[in-house]
Amino acid sequence: MKLKFTCVILFVVLAVSVRAQRRRRPTSTNDTISSNYQPPELFSPLFYSEKGNEFHSVNGAPGSKYWQNRVDYWLNAAIDTTSKTLTATEKLNYTNNSPDALPFLWLQLDQNTYKKDARSNFVTGFSPGPDQHTDGYQIESVSIVNGNISSKVDFIVTDTRMQVRLPKAVLPNGGKITLNIKYRYKIPGNFGGRTDYVDTKNGKIYEIAQWFPRMCVYDDTRGWDTLPFLGAGEFYLEYGDIDYQVTVPADMIVAGSGELLNPAEVLTTKQLARLTEARNSDKTIMIRSVDEVTDHSSRPANKSTLTWHFKMINTRDVAFGASKAYIWDAARVNLPGGKKSLSMSVYPVESAGNDAWGRATEYLKKSIEYFSEKWFVYPYPVAVNEAGIAGGMEYPGIVFDGITDKGSELYWVTAHEIGHNWFPMIVGSDERRFAWMDEGFNTFIDVYASDEFNHGEYAPKRDGEYAPGKGNPADEIVKTIADPNAPTIMTAADAISEKYRHPIAYFKPAFGLVLLREQVLGHDRFDYAFRNYIHNWAYKHPQPDDFFRSMDNGAGEDLSWFWKGWFYNNWSLDLALIDAKYVNNDPKKGIQATVANKEQMAMPFTVEVKLKDGSKYRMKLPVETWLQNRAITFTIPTTTEAESVTVDPDAGLPDINRKNNTITVK
Repeated sequence: MKLKFTCVILFVVLAVSVRAQRRRRPTSTNDTISSNYQPPELFSPLFYSEKGNEFHSVNGAPGSKYWQNRVDYWLNAAIDTTSKTLTATEKLNYTNNSPDALPFLWLQLDQNTYKKDARSNFVTGFSPGPDQHTDGYQIESVSIVNGNISSKVDFIVTDTRMQVRLPKAVLPNGGKITLNIKYRYKIPGNFGGRTDYVDTKNGKIYEIAQWFPRMCVYDDTRGWDTLPFLGAGEFYLEYGDIDYQVTVPADMIVAGSGELLNPAEVLTTKQLARLTEARNSDKTIMIRSVDEVTDHSSRPANKSTLTWHFKMINTRDVAFGASKAYIWDAARVNLPGGKKSLSMSVYPVESAGNDAWGRATEYLKKSIEYFSEKWFVYPYPVAVNEAGIAGGMEYPGIVFDGITDKGSELYWVTAHEIGHNWFPMIVGSDERRFAWMDEGFNTFIDVYASDEFNHGEYAPKRDGEYAPGKGNPADEIVKTIADPNAPTIMTAADAISEKYRHPIAYFKPAFGLVLLREQVLGHDRFDYAFRNYIHNWAYKHPQPDDFFRSMDNGAGEDLSWFWKGWFYNNWSLDLALIDAKYVNNDPKKGIQATVANKEQMAMPFTVEVKLKDGSKYRMKLPVETWLQNRAITFTIPTTTEAESVTVDPDAGLPDINRKNNTITVK
């Protein structure tokens, strides 16, 4: 409910008298005040330990000499549905734009996480059963290609990484090398998590991700980034074009990242016509209906296998789903500037129905339209929502969502997973090290997407990704901050235990951005700075300081105190209203109030006076209130009798003790 106020004062304090309160020598009027707050510690001026440079500018943007390597892939894969094996050949063209010669290359082999001796078995706390392993990647050969000549090259595999030892270094500043890799692997069953297969009424669904050796990032921060894949820390990948072909039994549908290049070869005439209709329709169009799933005429006749050919431009990765059980529908996505994309969903009959996956394409379409209008235009021609058991996993242009999800749960997971196309698919942060730079940012943009969707049909989403709308997020996050065992946001992704994974990687950074937008900067300044960060780092590799500097510069605010207290520490906030009384016992002269900051964090805050005539009066005090003081006494310029004074009347701040926030005026 919106409140009507007789007056609002922002960042103006009238008739203020300030008395700094020290724990050792409180004044006679504030003998009970004690505080853990240390202003010099929170507001120390040397937050950034390093200066900006020609690669990462002081203003948070890429520097004048910023560089980034590139890799383009050509993949040809086939799935044997009898042996549950994927066999493939991979050609990659790697461009070394760094100033360094590279005598060796490192690649990621994520399928090795399923091996019995994988490091991930001993780090994440997951205890796989004896039948929940595979042999990982079976690398048949690695060759260097030079024109028409192909020569094998030495390589070693260590856990989820492969080092290719070159006979001749890749030259700096644009040097190139082409590799051919032949490999295969056993597709994990329902224990796969991110890549798997599962039975449905009309056939198995295959969710295929992390399915080819991918180049590790070589960057200007640490050289080769070779962190092993352990599960919680996800991906850090180079950009390039990916052209891939997948051969499967002819009765299967393949839904993949990027644009399908050969629709006439793998679809029926009726399906082609329906796709054309969907590209021009805001309403969801059925491409393959429930009844057609078991109808042989819904697949091209007289074929034993079909090869599906996709291509995605300027992407970090690709993934796909494959099944003969798919229902398939689609609708147009309207983007800013008159651009268009296509939203589509594939799901089994068990997931059909308007209360379930029948609205999945609508959820996907509306999420993309909102994120594109608000932050950055969706860059890909297609987006796919695929139903399986991965249960919420994101890849460029495709998301794997829960086969049993319905209603608000399906909307929330769809918006969240496709939101990852902005963080970290467009803004290419290192989520293997800094989970908050993708999960936290993405959870933040979800909050406002839920408010907008269908006039708030599934709003509010306020207290984290998996428990939306069940409480005040400011109060919920206090539970984590107050936990002495809770890690900080800046903890390495794989070092965060499952108990704290969601609160620390998702919820706290997301709510921190909400605080900046709602309590510190305001919508206009925050949005401008955040968009500037996204545009500057689209398809590039930002580090945490790049984000902090971008927000400081774009918003015109030194937020070092916030980054220090909220991201690098779990410092608590406790604003206490110590006293509130009429000046000289005369209501016409205003109310003299004393507010103390009792814990290590500080925030700007609002004070509300409830007047006896039923109106309310508010004033807001800036964070500079706490630059020198542990407590402040000031005059609220009211002129009539009041009932009460309250600090943080909307309960928007993560105050650990709200019981000391209100006083009845005597």
